[in-house]
Amino acid sequence: MRTTRSAAVRAGARGKTYAALAVVSVTGILALTGCGLRDHRDDVGVPGSSPSAVPSVAPKASLPPGRPLGADAHVPSPSDVDGTDATEVSEAWAEVAYGYDTKYDYGPHDAVLRSARWFTPAKAAEERSYHPASGAGAEWNTWAGHRAWTTVVVTADDDADGPADTAVLAYRALFVDGRAHGRDGWKGTGPRANVYLKLTRAGGGRPWHVAEVTTVEAAEPPPPPSTSEPALSPSTSTSPPASMMSSTPSSTTPS
Repeated sequence: MRTTRSAAVRAGARGKTYAALAVVSVTGILALTGCGLRDHRDDVGVPGSSPSAVPSVAPKASLPPGRPLGADAHVPSPSDVDGTDATEVSEAWAEVAYGYDTKYDYGPHDAVLRSARWFTPAKAAEERSYHPASGAGAEWNTWAGHRAWTTVVVTADDDADGPADTAVLAYRALFVDGRAHGRDGWKGTGPRANVYLKLTRAGGGRPWHVAEVTTVEAAEPPPPPSTSEPALSPSTSTSPPASMMSSTPSSTTPS
């Protein structure tokens, strides 16, 4: 699944630097409102604020953890990943973290937890202690309506101007471009995002682990113009032809 990125994703990300990006922490990663990683945490009040500053509504109940995976679950499980290669570790992490199966997952965070094998101990503990609020987003709900799973193409952004690697610190920029596959035969757009990882390790030759993740949702590319539709006559319906109507949900990305 690590193949050439789509032109739409690359075009949206080229030229952006780490410093210029408005990023969203992956801790709570994803909502995809498109799953493409939006943090769904709800802050009710700020520490130290007065009681009047706290909303009068009760906080949302946390989503339960996903169901145990069954034999028909469609989730990625990369093998033969070279832990001493920061790029391989980054791409394997992203493949798993964006590999959802809505028959079993209640939200994107369930996939994030499946990717914990590549987290640092501190990051893994942080994600396991996080409980996302209810509501994974409109796109997730569309996927769930079809009991869909997602697959992604993950590619490295060679144009990103991140810091150079050291023996114990590395940064990677990735493109994630996904598709959703419904168990009823439906097909749609999956998670799409630009993802930036910070990786650390104990020393040269030791395995890399993901310490921090930030994401920027990729813009949905416009549909290509149609060149084959016949001109409408005055008596012809002015409704858009079916071939010009997208079969995929609009992206609100939950990350």
